[in-house]
Amino acid sequence: MARFRRVPRIAAVLASALLLLGGTACDSSGDSTRDESADPSGQGAAAYPVTIQHKYGSTTVTSEPQRIVTVGLTDQDAVLALGKVPIATTDWLGGYPGAIGPWAEDRLGGAKLPTVLSDTGTGPEVEKIAALKPDVILALHGGLTKEQYAALSELAPVVAQPKRYEDYAIPWQELTQKVGLVLGKREEAMQMITDTEAEIAAAARPEFKGATAVMATHHGGVFVYGSHDPRSRLLGNLGFRLPEGLDTVIGDRFGANLSEERTDLLDQDAIVWIVDDVAKDRAELYEDPSYGDLRVVSERREVLVHESSDYGHATAFVSVLSLPYVVEWLVPQLSAAVGGMPLHAAEQPVP
Repeated sequence: MARFRRVPRIAAVLASALLLLGGTACDSSGDSTRDESADPSGQGAAAYPVTIQHKYGSTTVTSEPQRIVTVGLTDQDAVLALGKVPIATTDWLGGYPGAIGPWAEDRLGGAKLPTVLSDTGTGPEVEKIAALKPDVILALHGGLTKEQYAALSELAPVVAQPKRYEDYAIPWQELTQKVGLVLGKREEAMQMITDTEAEIAAAARPEFKGATAVMATHHGGVFVYGSHDPRSRLLGNLGFRLPEGLDTVIGDRFGANLSEERTDLLDQDAIVWIVDDVAKDRAELYEDPSYGDLRVVSERREVLVHESSDYGHATAFVSVLSLPYVVEWLVPQLSAAVGGMPLHAAEQPVP
């Protein structure tokens, strides 16, 4: 009999968004939080200098940046959404040219692809970044250490991750807003946030309101995402409630391994699995009666997302540009799952 095994840390991090998230940005109802205090000048989009508060103090940008390097793993999407192309991005998911996902490609126009940096766990490539001569470095969706922040600050102003959230835990709304401030496009950023939130709200279906749902991943075990994770926040934005008691099990983290004794938290009106191999992972899950015998299985309320597909990568990205792409695919699947449709009906072709 198969048993749920503890997910290795690296698998949980990569599969979960490598990271995404933890913090206090939003509750399980899906209410979003925006940091309106990031612009102390109150002068709006064109105000320079602008000072951004972050984990290691504050950073002041004195003029509109032209050579933007993104160390944060999803920061490039907000930059592209606001009409600029970074000179360098940091690779995370998919191995896309320039680290630009298909949901953001049209924002490149005819611009040259960014140089792709790597972060293999030892931190940003400081020497490579220095050679690019940036005038601002964005590390909002990131986990810079104090030492890494200091090293990068020798090269250019660095906008690090916020102090109020766990590393890699900034909500997409606040990330977009802060990038708007840095680029002198605050009003455009706020409008883009409003438009994206409206698009998500419009995609929600009546059957989602008040229904319970949870997101999880399976890599030799079960890792569930809590209310501090942006994917769970998306479920809330669509009208779902997270399982009662989920955050009690997870704590302040973005997610946690689930013990076999608490697989009741998976037995919801819908469950979204982010998996490496749809058929293999489903078979392994069903082998264990602590999951295979649950109502969510017998009533066919599952959605399985292939994590290595463009759809899976976009689901992990949770950015102002990736969210509309995800919603287009996820909402029909969730609707089928809530309605108890057969598995094959709930699984659309992977984009």
